[in-house]
Amino acid sequence: MKVGFHVSIHGSVDNAPDNALELSCNTFQIFTRNPRQWKTAPIPQEVAERFANKVEKFDLQPVFAHMPYLPNLASPNDDVYKKSVETLTSELQRCNQLKIPYLVTHLGSHVGSGMEAGFGRLISGINKALNETEQGVMLLLENTAGTKNSMGSTFEDIQHIIENISETDRVGICFDTSHAFGAGYDLRTKDAVGKTVKDIDQIIGFSKLKLVHLNDSKGDLNSRIDRHEHIGLGKIGEEGFRHILTSKLGQVPLIMETPRDTRRNDVDNLLKVKELASS
Repeated sequence: MKVGFHVSIHGSVDNAPDNALELSCNTFQIFTRNPRQWKTAPIPQEVAERFANKVEKFDLQPVFAHMPYLPNLASPNDDVYKKSVETLTSELQRCNQLKIPYLVTHLGSHVGSGMEAGFGRLISGINKALNETEQGVMLLLENTAGTKNSMGSTFEDIQHIIENISETDRVGICFDTSHAFGAGYDLRTKDAVGKTVKDIDQIIGFSKLKLVHLNDSKGDLNSRIDRHEHIGLGKIGEEGFRHILTSKLGQVPLIMETPRDTRRNDVDNLLKVKELASS
């Protein structure tokens, strides 16, 4: 089982593999830059090489990167949209430099312009970024919880985007359990997990699933609330995660984005996952 966390790059991006190893991860996810700023400094080649060498030395493959917070690839605002596409292009290039094979992106919000306009922006922006970058990095579209004006809360919507991408072999999906639950995909029982897995396979194709963001949910089923919780302490619960981890979803790399608070630390969440997977 490949399981890890989103880890810090504080100090230098090549510190991330050490941070992952310290948490007993065998895979991990990072931001390649400050996620709260548009501008970023280039990655020195020697730093990129140290990062890639550590990943190989510590056997932490596959590694995942995540797009920063600011971009909105479905935005009707021309300035925001232009900077968002430029950031996506830059992140694909940075992942290539770091030898990171997967980049996760949120699908953004149409901000009231409507789903059709949002799809048009998303598809055009992704196509432009892929066209301007070398192959080697797969872009993973992450499902959303269905908050107001958000894009990509259903498998049908994600498949609509994929089938309109010019290089479909360079696009896959990241399935977030908390987002899915908030959007109405039940994950609390064996049958419910089985149905959700079947839906992924029939609508998108299970082979497109390259990563699971393993998070419990503070919100109820179909609440449209995007708030992560510690594994087993939220509305999905331990029983749900036991079935998730023993289904086909548990065979995909798992990255946790669970809270950091006094109730439970990252290592304890990792131990809980291993306990539920083996029970």
